[in-house]
Amino acid sequence: MEVQMFSKRALKRLIVPLLFEQALSLTIGMIAMIMVSRLNEAAVSGVSLVESINILLFSLFSAFASGGAIIAGQYLGKGEPINARKAASQLVVVTSLIALGITILAVVFNHQILRLIYGNIEPDVMQSARTYFYMTALSFPAIAIYNVSAALFRAMGNARVTMVNAVIMNILNIAISAILIYGFGFGVLGAGIAVLSSRFIASASMTGMLRNKSLPIYVRKYSIKSIELSMIKRVLKIAVPSGVESSAFQLGKIIIARVISGLGTAAIAANAISNTMANISMIPGTAINLALITVVAQCIGASEYEQAKMYIKKLMKIAYTGMFAMNVLILIFAVQVVGIFNLSPEAGGIATNIVRMYSISAIFIWPLSFTLPNAFRASGDAKFPMTVSMLTMIFVRVGMSFFMVYVVGLGVFGVWVAMIIDWGVRSIFFVIRWQSGKWQKKALV
Repeated sequence: MEVQMFSKRALKRLIVPLLFEQALSLTIGMIAMIMVSRLNEAAVSGVSLVESINILLFSLFSAFASGGAIIAGQYLGKGEPINARKAASQLVVVTSLIALGITILAVVFNHQILRLIYGNIEPDVMQSARTYFYMTALSFPAIAIYNVSAALFRAMGNARVTMVNAVIMNILNIAISAILIYGFGFGVLGAGIAVLSSRFIASASMTGMLRNKSLPIYVRKYSIKSIELSMIKRVLKIAVPSGVESSAFQLGKIIIARVISGLGTAAIAANAISNTMANISMIPGTAINLALITVVAQCIGASEYEQAKMYIKKLMKIAYTGMFAMNVLILIFAVQVVGIFNLSPEAGGIATNIVRMYSISAIFIWPLSFTLPNAFRASGDAKFPMTVSMLTMIFVRVGMSFFMVYVVGLGVFGVWVAMIIDWGVRSIFFVIRWQSGKWQKKALV
């Protein structure tokens, strides 16, 4: 009988902390958004516009983190921990340099970037956006290092560390936000300072833990001189396609956000709250996505392709079960949850309709559209999901959004309809790729 690389207990130790990490992080993030929404709709609108840009930039950091973690995981599966540590060390250095460069650009060209992307939005919305963008931009190096460290711990199968640190970071965020927003009346500035402070503390904690020599992967040296181009190339084979894919995906969302910004403050606020609720609905799927990368990368590194297929099927079933349970709850309590955000009746009604439509669709389509392609990336097959995601974002989501808003006249609701159509098209391509088996021939180490 073949020895399984991941027992049921090992999978449970990986998945359960990831579920708690995602649930707590997003729930606390929702609380932070509620706190900002208590100020006014201009504040929540400004913050939401900046978050669209931040997510685009975070996708770059996450792409490098995932690329390095996949390489490190494949080396672990192959029984080469020294090379896994080399990949990890260089990953931290390169990602930090990239994040620092982006921070400088974001701080220097704060107003120009916002004006270029969103055009002539209302003055009070722009002021909130500028303030929040300044503060969060300063946190980019910290969140980049945090994401890399978390990805490396997950590559080792240790999700408990990332869970604990995520909880600490988000509790700090909410506590500092409460003090500065309500105690000192700092408003959006207080929310930005809270994000900056909590991310640097969490980053320092993760970096310290990653120095532990008892770990299979540890990092104690941070030197540009230690960078090996051959190792970086392996990381880039995953990171570049994933980064391009994520960036194009988020850029498409920003283009759509600009369309929404022209529909008025109520539409912007409704979209922001719908995004928050959508993130919560994805908690089970997102956790499985992260677990899948760890499991498949090690299986591919060990050349255990049949086990990789078996675990992909098992984790897909878990993803569907979790997405069903979470989204049924959201459907039942949609009105009550949206009501927490203190929106105007117009914005609240729009958000409720979006959330209902989104939740029904997520149950059936989301895992095929987002969980399955992570299996391809973990095996080294990153170019295919990149190509599919970019093309469907441009020609389906963005194109259909313009059609739904300006031709059909559905407003912001039409943007979300276009997104669901995009999911369906993506899923078809990913299922065909899965059945072809070509993803099994892309191992990187």
